Amino acid sequence: MTSLVLIFQIFIAISLGYFIAPHLSQKIKQLVFKILPYFSYLLLISVAFELTQALNHIQNPATILPPALLIAFTTSIGSFFICLMTYKLIDRQSIQGKISFHLFLNALKNIAKAFLALAVGIVLGTIVSVSNVDISFNSWYLLLIFIFLIGIELAFTQFDRSWLSWKILLVPVAAFIGSCLASFINYFVLSNDYHLNEVMALAQGYGWYSMSGIVFTELHSAKLGGIALLTDLFREVFAILLMYCLGWRFPRSAISSAGATSMDVTLAMVKQSCGTHYVPHAMMSGLILSLLAPLLISLFLNLKF
Repeated sequence: MTSLVLIFQIFIAISLGYFIAPHLSQKIKQLVFKILPYFSYLLLISVAFELTQALNHIQNPATILPPALLIAFTTSIGSFFICLMTYKLIDRQSIQGKISFHLFLNALKNIAKAFLALAVGIVLGTIVSVSNVDISFNSWYLLLIFIFLIGIELAFTQFDRSWLSWKILLVPVAAFIGSCLASFINYFVLSNDYHLNEVMALAQGYGWYSMSGIVFTELHSAKLGGIALLTDLFREVFAILLMYCLGWRFPRSAISSAGATSMDVTLAMVKQSCGTHYVPHAMMSGLILSLLAPLLISLFLNLKF
C-alpha cells in the first residue's frame, strides 16, 4: 500500500466524519463522544497484537526500546526548548495556572491504561503465536474508524479567528523544528542501524502512538512500526511530566512538547497548569500536528538520505 493511498484514506475518513456529523441524531452524537476516549485503547490493543505477531519474525526485538526512548526524550525536550527560546524573544509574559496533584494522578492513570492496553495486545498476540493459530488482522481499518470519529468531534469544535494568530501558530512550528533538530542529534547515535530519513520520520508522530505504529508498519517494516509505537507512547509520558512540572511557568513550551496530544490527552492539564487562556494554543497545535503527522511520516520515509 503506497503512502499516497494511505494519506488519501486518512483524508477521506476525517472529511467524511466532519461532513456527516451535522446530520447525525443527538443519541449518535452522544455515543460518539462517549466511546471516542476509549477507542484509542482498543486501537492500541489491536496495534500491539499485530506488532507482536510481526516481531516474532525479527531478530532481537528488545533492541527497539533504546532508540524509542532516545527519540521520545530528545524530541520532547527539543520542542520545549525551541518554543521557549522563540517566545522568550517576542513575549516574556506568562499566565500562571494552578498545579493540581490530583490532575497529575489522573494523567498517570491514563498513561497506565495505555500501557495496560499495550500489554493486553502483546499477551493476546503471544498466545496466538504460541498456539500456532493463523489470524489475519489489519489495524489500519480500525485506525480509519478512529479518524472518522475524530472528524465528527472536530465538526462540533468551536473555532475562532484569533486561533490563527502567529503567536498560536508558532507552537506547532516549534514542535516541528525541535523534533527535526533532535533527529539530527539522534542520527549520530543511531547511524549504525538507521538511515537519517528513518530517524526523521520517527520524530514526526508527535505522541500519536495509535497512528504512527500502524503507518510505519504499512510503509516500512514491523520493526520500525514497533519503535514508532513506543516512541510516541513515551513521548506522551514525557510531555505530561513537562506539562505538570513546567507548564505553569512556560505554558506554550509545554504545549509544544505535547505535540498532537495537546488536543486530547493533555488538554485537561493545559487548562489546569497553564490556564484557560492557552486552550486555543493547545487545540490548534494538536490539530495541526495531528493532520501533519501522517503526511510528514510518509514524506520522510520516501526520502532517501
